Amino acid sequence: MVSKNNIKSKKGFTIIEVVLVLAIAGLIFLMVFIALPALQRSQRNTQRRDDYSMLVTAVNSYMASNNGKLGNLIKSNAATRLKNSRWVNSTGEDPNGNPYEVTATTYQIWSNEGSKAPSDAIVEDSSNSTRSDGTTSTTGSQVFVVIKANCSGVDANGDPQPAADTAARAFAVYGYLEGGSVFCQDSGSNN
Repeated sequence: MVSKNNIKSKKGFTIIEVVLVLAIAGLIFLMVFIALPALQRSQRNTQRRDDYSMLVTAVNSYMASNNGKLGNLIKSNAATRLKNSRWVNSTGEDPNGNPYEVTATTYQIWSNEGSKAPSDAIVEDSSNSTRSDGTTSTTGSQVFVVIKANCSGVDANGDPQPAADTAARAFAVYGYLEGGSVFCQDSGSNN
């Protein structure tokens, strides 16, 4: 026969079991909190890539409407000229909620800057915009349309960047992603 003391002592959990369960739960929460920001950054970068790809389509459309010429983009505010093409989502903002800034330039001007974006270029991170000179800004995500260029160039980090192209309709769209990487897509034009 089993005594009442033995039955009473077998109910409940030991302190070791409770600590073990809490440790496992803590590790699961830690893994989620570590992975979540990376997942969110990846989603924002995917949206930026989609927006930049739509900009390539918008510039091609603009070029088709202007006899294959892109010079007018440089002479005026490129964002205003491309606004009607709805190249960006309905809000006109990047995934962080900052307005996109579109700058059109020629490859010659681009290369005079040392094959890098101008010094006031904005690099997006998850919380704010940081200029390459170290100052912060909330002015938006800067995107470049580099005329007479393609994306065959490579920067010091191995990322694509605009390179000279002699094709009449050649251009590259160059923009920044969170985490320090870049996006470059060219028109794919060979004429």
